[in-house]
Amino acid sequence: MTHRDPESTHLPVLLDEVVNFLQPEKGGIFVDATLGLGGHAQAILGAGSQTRLLGIDQDSEALNRANQRLVNFQGRYHVAHANFAEIGEIAAQKGVQSVQGILADLGVSSLQFDSPDRGFSFQREGPLDMRMNREADLTAGEVINHYGEKDLANLIFNYGEEHRSRSIARAIVAARPIHNTKVLAEVIYRAVHARGYQRIHPATRTFQALRIFVNDELGRLPLFIRSAVDLLSSGGRLAIISFHSLEDRIVKEAFRALSHECVCPPEITVCQCGQKTLLKVLTKKPAVPSESEISRNPRARSAKLRVAERI
Repeated sequence: MTHRDPESTHLPVLLDEVVNFLQPEKGGIFVDATLGLGGHAQAILGAGSQTRLLGIDQDSEALNRANQRLVNFQGRYHVAHANFAEIGEIAAQKGVQSVQGILADLGVSSLQFDSPDRGFSFQREGPLDMRMNREADLTAGEVINHYGEKDLANLIFNYGEEHRSRSIARAIVAARPIHNTKVLAEVIYRAVHARGYQRIHPATRTFQALRIFVNDELGRLPLFIRSAVDLLSSGGRLAIISFHSLEDRIVKEAFRALSHECVCPPEITVCQCGQKTLLKVLTKKPAVPSESEISRNPRARSAKLRVAERI
């Protein structure tokens, strides 16, 4: 059975919007904190000859592919194998004290999603892996086959917003051992008594929950945002693309918290409320893909871009 080359299907989401907000044509240092296959990075570097970039990704295979894509920009970019929450440490190691722009695309890359052996998609038969960093210990298979029924149900509900989580967890425990994406999807399908055409496959939210949990995506996101803001120079911009409500809520609330102004009375010369305005939010409502982009790249449908500027 043949599968598509991930690079042939890699379409960076909201590319024009990202470039317009980050303004890399002005030059300076930028960070693509989730480099993936390098689509956004290529556009950022291509926007100006004085632009440099630091690319970070926890997937070593993605870094290798991105290096091939960015070969024409040698000398203007560096890459690092790390999680995006480590952006501060990586920048320090590279001697970077401040940057003009930072991007994080929180979606699963086409390399990961379209590779059956990575186990991210129930549409392709593969092992229950789902690790973005293949050097990490915890896999989806470990969770599915060894976590208790209550813990499984809570995980699926909290990270997948799946209201049938108890029925699904009960079915999973009864069907153990499960080592295959297709088998897990079928167990979930039967557990919710799905019949006929389903607009969203019944396994979608459970697979999302497993991926988020295995990679600690929600736990690391606030750490990344705080470190990224600290790294921005005055006027520098942070752009984050999210793909589901849990991520978007974290980004929205973090931006809101960091954009609050001091509420102390004017006669107080030393701030006592602890509020310090660090950001100006540039997207009152998130930017979303146009209908034409969605027609070209259906995976972009749920993307939301929020941008804030360091002040």
